[in-house]
Amino acid sequence: MNASSELLKELRLERGKAPPPPPSRRGLWIGLGVVALAIVAVVAWLLLGRDSAPEVRTAPVAPIASSASGSGGASVLDASGYVVARRMATVSAKVTGRVQEVLIEEGMRVEEGQVLARLDPIDADAQRTLAASQLSAARAQIDSVKAQLADAEANAKRLSQLVGQQLVSRAQYDQAIAQRDSLRAQLATAQRNAQVAGDQLRIAGHGVDNTIVRAPFSGIVTAKAAQPGEIVSPLATGGFTRTGIGTIVDMESLEVEVEVGESYIGRVQPKMPVETVLNAYPDWRIPGEVIAIIPAADRGKATVKVRVALKEKDPRIVPDMGVRVSFLERPSDASGEQKPQGVRVPAAAVVQRDGAEVAFALGNEDRVEQRALKTGATSGSERIVLSGLSAGETVVLDPPETLKDGDRVRLASDSR
Repeated sequence: MNASSELLKELRLERGKAPPPPPSRRGLWIGLGVVALAIVAVVAWLLLGRDSAPEVRTAPVAPIASSASGSGGASVLDASGYVVARRMATVSAKVTGRVQEVLIEEGMRVEEGQVLARLDPIDADAQRTLAASQLSAARAQIDSVKAQLADAEANAKRLSQLVGQQLVSRAQYDQAIAQRDSLRAQLATAQRNAQVAGDQLRIAGHGVDNTIVRAPFSGIVTAKAAQPGEIVSPLATGGFTRTGIGTIVDMESLEVEVEVGESYIGRVQPKMPVETVLNAYPDWRIPGEVIAIIPAADRGKATVKVRVALKEKDPRIVPDMGVRVSFLERPSDASGEQKPQGVRVPAAAVVQRDGAEVAFALGNEDRVEQRALKTGATSGSERIVLSGLSAGETVVLDPPETLKDGDRVRLASDSR
């Protein structure tokens, strides 16, 4: 009975006691909130993180050019310059005058001595006619004096016989001798006057010839500066007076002038092989060699001029064309001397970071790698990199100051 009573007491309901509270769901909501925030952060990074990457321009890393002319050397220095003509002249008349006709046009080939233009010769012709008349008068004077001298000599000879026979006075004979000697002096003067008149005629002839403008050497006409009816003068008188008829260039005298930084001029030697590339024809490599290093430096630009000969002549090469010259090392001998190694990159890709020269190479997923560089010479807008980069890689141009190793970048639409 006691056991049954105890069991019944356990089954009895206690009406005054409150029921237990339901289980709390706060932890569940906190968990859901954390997951939602994580999803929002991932979406924001995907949408905004990529767009916040800096936009950059890139360029490829190029190998140093090797010789295409068979010299077997590698480029040790690059420089920019221009095609120049060692023999070029602006042709002008030797006298001031009005242009009568011009016989040249741009692009025309002329030979040495060929007539280029003629000036109005009316004044020069008048001077020559006057000189010719003066010469004729001088020669006529000679003939007159010669006739008088012949008569005076005959008279003096006759009187010399008579004075010996005392048929005439000594005074009469002396007068005849004086007359003869005077006419001899007049003849000499007339002959000198005739010579002067002849010289004046030759000078007047040169004056007429000076109205004809001829080519001083064979070449190509690159400029036509005068037209018929204009006044030309060899002196710069100002106003509308022209000083030249045209410009002639000897295309056989074309060469290249480059400016090399004085820090690197020690690498250039006379007779050194070079390779020239015209900006207008980037795929055409022209062999050449150094003619001379001009012994003068430009104080403002810290450069030294170098003359380079072109071993190929071609009508496509014209004065003032821009060129890029690669100075080539001579091929190594049997001793196994190594050629200089390196690559060429735009100078804008090399920047300073913590006092060292670095570049940012583009890697996978558009992330950049910071590379420490060992650089060489600067050539115009390019730098020679001896170590740190390899040919075929891509580098960032003008990297922002905030760009660091491992950052993601966006490529600009005009990246090379």
